[in-house]
Formats: sequence, C-alpha cells, structure tokens
Amino acid sequence: MERKLVSIVMGSDSDLPVMKQAAEMLDRFGIGYEIDIVSAHRTPEKLYEFASNAHSRGIVVIIAGAGGAAHLPGMVAAISPLPVIGVPIKSSNSIDGWDSVLSILQMPGGVPVATVALNGAKNAGILAAQIVSVMDNSIQTKIIRYKQELKEQVITKSNNLKT
Repeated sequence: MERKLVSIVMGSDSDLPVMKQAAEMLDRFGIGYEIDIVSAHRTPEKLYEFASNAHSRGIVVIIAGAGGAAHLPGMVAAISPLPVIGVPIKSSNSIDGWDSVLSILQMPGGVPVATVALNGAKNAGILAAQIVSVMDNSIQTKIIRYKQELKEQVITKSNNLKT
C-alpha cells in the first residue's frame, strides 16, 4: 500500500472539480494522498478529528479547499501542526471568489495558511510536492524535470511564433 503523505480536503463535493487538479499533480509526481470532504460548518467534529490527527497518521502536508466563507483551511491550520495550503474556490454563493480568497489569505499572526490563486489547486498540488521533496530526492528530481518541461514548452511556443 502506497504511503499517503498529503491530505486533500474540501468543504463540499461541489469543490471536487477544482480540487482534483491537486490530486492529478500528486499523481504525476508519484505522491500518495487521501481525499475527503470535511466541512468546517456542517461537520465541525469531523474537522477537529481530522486536523488533530493527520500528523499522527503520517500526513506531512494538507491541501484544503473551500468556497464562500472558506473557513476550512484556516480552521485546519489552527488545529494541525502541519503546513496547510489553502485553495480559495469560486463557488455558487461566492462574491466572484473574493470572499474565499480573503478568508484564506488574511489569517492572523501565528496561524499561517499558504494560499494559492482562486481555483489554483494545480499549484497547491505542486507546492505540496515541493514540500514533500525536501525529504525525498526522487520527488525533487521529478519536480526539476517538470519545471524543465514547462521551460521547453515556452521555448517551443516562442519559436513557433517566429516562424
């Protein structure tokens, strides 16, 4: 069984289309993860249980996505000793996503949440992989290769414009 190092949580199943982009990046880098729905508002007991125990289960980083009031990432960060990456999600009840961005970004001192762009779960997956790579050189090698691929794509596109 593959060791799960990253936990991806979201406030609702409506967040899954965005949050699965983080899972796709973790798959690309060969990093084991778990994924679940943990609502800060509708399942506070489950939130507390999850955030209190993730580190004891071997999780090393948490990606938490939420829309609207977006309390999930901050509440996880308040409880867990692990790094938390927040993904603000533009939801159906969102104010163009700004409420989610500000709810996750504007954390008080002492409770950090690394915040990616609105609907930026892909970057959250990459950032989680970079955190994991600190303890695993094989993951770091994959990230270096990925960044090289990005560079080559830009060079190819640039050259195509010139022809």
